[in-house]
Amino acid sequence: MKNMSTLLSPVTINTWHLRNRIVMAPLTRGFANDQDGTATEEMVAYYERRARDGVGLIITEGINPSLAGKGTYGIPGLYTAEQTDSWKKVTNAVHKHGGTIIAQLWHVGRLSHSDLIGTPPLAPSSIPAQGRVHKLHKPYQIPQAMSVQDIRDSIQQFQTAARNAVLAGFDGIELHAAHGYLIDQFINEKTNHRTDEYGGDIQGRLLFLKEIIIAVQKEISVDRISVRFSEKKDDDPSYVWADKAGVLNAYLNLFRETGITILHPSTDRYTTVWTGEQNFHEAIRKQWDGIIIGVGDLEAKIAEQAVQNRSIDLAAFGRPFIANPDLVQKLRTEQQWVEYDANAHLTMLV
Repeated sequence: MKNMSTLLSPVTINTWHLRNRIVMAPLTRGFANDQDGTATEEMVAYYERRARDGVGLIITEGINPSLAGKGTYGIPGLYTAEQTDSWKKVTNAVHKHGGTIIAQLWHVGRLSHSDLIGTPPLAPSSIPAQGRVHKLHKPYQIPQAMSVQDIRDSIQQFQTAARNAVLAGFDGIELHAAHGYLIDQFINEKTNHRTDEYGGDIQGRLLFLKEIIIAVQKEISVDRISVRFSEKKDDDPSYVWADKAGVLNAYLNLFRETGITILHPSTDRYTTVWTGEQNFHEAIRKQWDGIIIGVGDLEAKIAEQAVQNRSIDLAAFGRPFIANPDLVQKLRTEQQWVEYDANAHLTMLV
């Protein structure tokens, strides 16, 4: 596609030699074995189709580092040998077609339920979320405030999941520190009322993320770690950072301090103005020389323009990849995309 030349050109991102700058965004599908959290043959075929089509980078659906991280039915894990072995089939299938795939590690914290995990949900503080648990349709429970030992155990679980990701053949990992899930619950002043070193000011609230980053680096090199973060919260749509500049600076300073080079800032719509005349990604680029993955209901032309002007380095597409396994080829040949329809596309993996 002549006007998509930058988006469709190969690029090297640290150790990853990507066929293009197109990323399959992490997409919760819920088709793992619900009893043991293993990836199914259906999932192998699902990821293989996108790799065969030529997508540059695949970020998996969220994968739990422990049972406590599970937020709904059919979520895969990376905390048992069986789960690790099941993911080898996925990575082998992707690599067979020359693809690159990283595992997104996702702990939902208070956005779970004892019906799913057998114990009360964990959170930085005993503050329940508003709303109902996804697919379970029960109100969120009052979570158990994590002790310092609980925090250490959770950090160790992220480290073990990173080790298992390497054993499973993943090319990297992404830490899901966005959208109001466990890591983000520590960062958010509304959900973290702790008075110990993991609470208080923004530096204390970022400590949990910092220690997870340090721990997972013992298992995988820092140049293969992406961090997803966001202002937006899935369970609190009205939430915004009171001090946008201050909070963003704190994040970026943490990433520099820990050696992180790949960021995946998340927002509902890429083009939405966030501060001044800049969108969220542009505001980050103003202060960040590393890799930025753009996301947020992107259109192809906007993505091409954004990578051309270096606002972002890679462009992630979510729902279009659910409806179009051959999205990359459709971009190359200027074919029209199949429009995403939740009723048609969420009930099966194609």
